Amino acid sequence: MSTHRHFFQQYFRLYRPFVNELNRRLEDFGLYYAQWSIMYYLDANQSMTLVELSKVLYVEKPTVTRTVNALIKLGYVEQIPASDKREKRIRLSSKGIDAVLQIRQLFDGYEMEIMEGVSAEEQASVIRVMETVRDNIIRKGD
Repeated sequence: MSTHRHFFQQYFRLYRPFVNELNRRLEDFGLYYAQWSIMYYLDANQSMTLVELSKVLYVEKPTVTRTVNALIKLGYVEQIPASDKREKRIRLSSKGIDAVLQIRQLFDGYEMEIMEGVSAEEQASVIRVMETVRDNIIRKGD
């Protein structure tokens, strides 16, 4: 098997079990990984528009809208006034901020567990490779 094919096979073998386990750990919060990813970016950026979220997540705007509406119903996210009335700007609610703190702590422990035996240098190398591959995907898609 070619190296590049083996690389992507290993990526897919890692991705699904990882997301499945994150979903299992998010059950207590009534969340799924897709919802968590929006909360993660809102935590990092204080507030974002649906268009900004769509671009950063590489997801269609209707999908982001449905996911955000579910987060609003759960009380994790709230809409805030935007300079442009056509734009929907959202941020984490106080409940959402509390949940992010709890989830981040939960995930930090899990991530450290599953990285056992992988040195910081190896992690940095894999991060560089993933960044390069992602940049190539984006550049080739334009």
